[in-house]
Amino acid sequence: MASPENSPWSCILWDVDGTVADASAGILPRITQVLTDLGRTPPPVEELSAWIGPPMLESFQVRGMLSPDEAVDAVARYRELAAREGYAESVALYPGVADLIHAVNAAGVPQSTASTKPENQVQAILEHYGLDGCFVSINGASSDADVLDTKSTVLAKALKRLKEAGVDTSRPVLVGDRHHDVDGAAEHGVPVVFVRWGFGTPGEEEGAIAVVDDIDQLRAVLISEHRDAA
Repeated sequence: MASPENSPWSCILWDVDGTVADASAGILPRITQVLTDLGRTPPPVEELSAWIGPPMLESFQVRGMLSPDEAVDAVARYRELAAREGYAESVALYPGVADLIHAVNAAGVPQSTASTKPENQVQAILEHYGLDGCFVSINGASSDADVLDTKSTVLAKALKRLKEAGVDTSRPVLVGDRHHDVDGAAEHGVPVVFVRWGFGTPGEEEGAIAVVDDIDQLRAVLISEHRDAA
């Protein structure tokens, strides 16, 4: 597969939660319910957004202060709730993101997801919004509750699958919104474009090659849309 001529990148990888989609309307109540069911006091709502982005198993241990075994149980309960409610329910795409994904696809730039959200959930969201056909590969975390797939782990899987599909991965870029994206990508030498509309807090963008505030700025970083003179 030839490298695209109208983009500085040979392929583009997308984080999902906080970058492509806002699933907080479903995620936050599930976290609260799981912690309550386990007899723990849920954190205030204003603190819960920090749970979105990192692997949920990590969040239940670090932020929920659960033991490893309790965290595995919590993740299983959380995913059971998500499955019952529907993976694409209470999920909204950020304004303009779908149009940009379609534009990147039309420009011939191969795309992939690299999300620590379970892969079946990522697939369901993209299918729900008719975006799955824009991606060469859809990659997320393992559906096993006791497996801690980090951003680095998922990114490695995404790059491997892209290569197997014949994609040039010599100039990849990851679009994300948390320091986990920046840190995980750094392990593979992948640059990151940090979007400020997600769940990141000030300072998390450190190490990114670019920081964008809106979809037009992101579009300018990812693709060059020029028309040939008539």
